[in-house]
Amino acid sequence: MISEEQLQEKILDRLDLSREIEDEELMELILQILEEESRRDYIPLQRKASLGRELFNAFRKLDLLQELIEDDEITEVMINGTQNIFVEKGGRLYMTDKRFASREKLEDVIQQIVAGSNRLVNESSPIADARLPDGSRVNVVLYPIALNGPVVTIRKFPKEQITMNQLIRLGSLNHEVADFLKLLVAAGYNIFISGGTGSGKTTFLNALSQFIPKDERIITIEDNAELQIQGVPNLVKLEARNANVEGSGEITIRELIRAALRMRPNRIIVGEVRGSETIDMIQAMSTGHKGSLSTGHSDSPRDMLRRLETMILMGMDIPLPAIQRQIASAIDIIVHIGRLWDKSRKVLEIVEVLDFGENEVETRVLYQFQETGRKGEKIQGDWKKIHTLQNTGKLFSAGYQTP
Repeated sequence: MISEEQLQEKILDRLDLSREIEDEELMELILQILEEESRRDYIPLQRKASLGRELFNAFRKLDLLQELIEDDEITEVMINGTQNIFVEKGGRLYMTDKRFASREKLEDVIQQIVAGSNRLVNESSPIADARLPDGSRVNVVLYPIALNGPVVTIRKFPKEQITMNQLIRLGSLNHEVADFLKLLVAAGYNIFISGGTGSGKTTFLNALSQFIPKDERIITIEDNAELQIQGVPNLVKLEARNANVEGSGEITIRELIRAALRMRPNRIIVGEVRGSETIDMIQAMSTGHKGSLSTGHSDSPRDMLRRLETMILMGMDIPLPAIQRQIASAIDIIVHIGRLWDKSRKVLEIVEVLDFGENEVETRVLYQFQETGRKGEKIQGDWKKIHTLQNTGKLFSAGYQTP
């Protein structure tokens, strides 16, 4: 039976490359060639339909990745070279039977992806972040940096934005915790979301955004646009830009934060802080932009504070106590999210940031998830209120009562 590569060659031979071909015309040509081949060597109807989709995806979409991208049950796609493609479903990893015919074919798909995000990846710049049209996040590392490369990791996001009520139904938090966070967001508390890779920080930040008052001006700043802020009409979205081939034209997160401060924002939302831009985010939070939000990687709220200190030191040479005082005055609340052994994602702790004392930033736990047992392969537990919010000034200023 004729191979898919041979079919692609036949299609290319008949394509009129001197003009733009519409999708319908391309699909008609594919079906015509499949029908001709089936008369020579019978192709079952189901296989013909499958080949038609695969050939169309090879020419117009992301080749064999398209089917994985369109599968709503898949949350992550991991491509380790041409022969090993894994997917995550229900929090578990599975190896697929899909393979790229050659490294060149995989690299063609990679170039198509990064070009769509106005990014560049090649031998001299072998690492790139990009996104798909549906918002899915893409990371690329080319050979020879990745010895078994090219390596592509695609983090998919739900087609429909997950709301706080959906997170409650999924068991990520309960109504009491959600109502408490709603109050804090509405009153303008500066909130930092911490957690490990894949814990759901961006999803939770998007859900929290539904509590932002609709009459405020919000500016989001990201290295690679992923946030989907809900129901805010006065929304400005800024995205960083890498340098071009000549090494010029780079726009950093730090520059975007400084520019945002001149745009009269009520709140600034930085998708994630990873380096020296942390100092600009902290300064924005402590200079009147109440209710600002951001996320960062950490194993615990205490670890998040230490990482913030380190990241600020990357961009500013000042004494550690001065940094710790700035953090204590800027951040009001840390919400720590974790991914547990049963693959569920939950709010594990809500911590209030108090003040600087005894050579460290003082905190206290307000809510904590406590495991009570197991039911089958699922963790059972509930959120216990440990302490009452101490800093109630913003609540009173916004006209709310103490929770």
